[in-house]
Amino acid sequence: MSYTTGGFGKRFPQPRLQAAEQQAFELLILVSGIGPKLALTMLSGMPVGDLVGAIASGDHRRLQSIPGVGKKTAERVVVELKDRCGKLGQVTASSLAPTPAKGDAGEVVEALVNLGYKKAAAEKAVARVARDQEAIDAGPEQLLRAALAALTEQQHG
Repeated sequence: MSYTTGGFGKRFPQPRLQAAEQQAFELLILVSGIGPKLALTMLSGMPVGDLVGAIASGDHRRLQSIPGVGKKTAERVVVELKDRCGKLGQVTASSLAPTPAKGDAGEVVEALVNLGYKKAAAEKAVARVARDQEAIDAGPEQLLRAALAALTEQQHG
């Protein structure tokens, strides 16, 4: 599926989402005041598991760390979706790949933030790279290299 811009004939591919991301997207757009653009921004702002955890625990501040999500929007998301996150949390937990040791991932995220990357982008890159079994076995140095490569590719790709 693709979108066509009004009369210009250019086609833009629809973003591809994983099953858990798709379910989270569908739940987010049910919240009044959240459209597809903000829902995609929220999904790109933090990993789905973290997003679901923040909603389920009522962590407004964590949701407000996403660009475009203010206090009222964060509170509305929590109020309207807190009960529905249980189903999504089960799907998300079963669909996410194993992650590296918390210490290694935390160190790598901290290093990326110190290099000037936003925390949400760093967390997402580390989670994406961690799905690769070789990166999990490699250690923090290799994980950092792979995450930097992923961030660079994302910026230029």
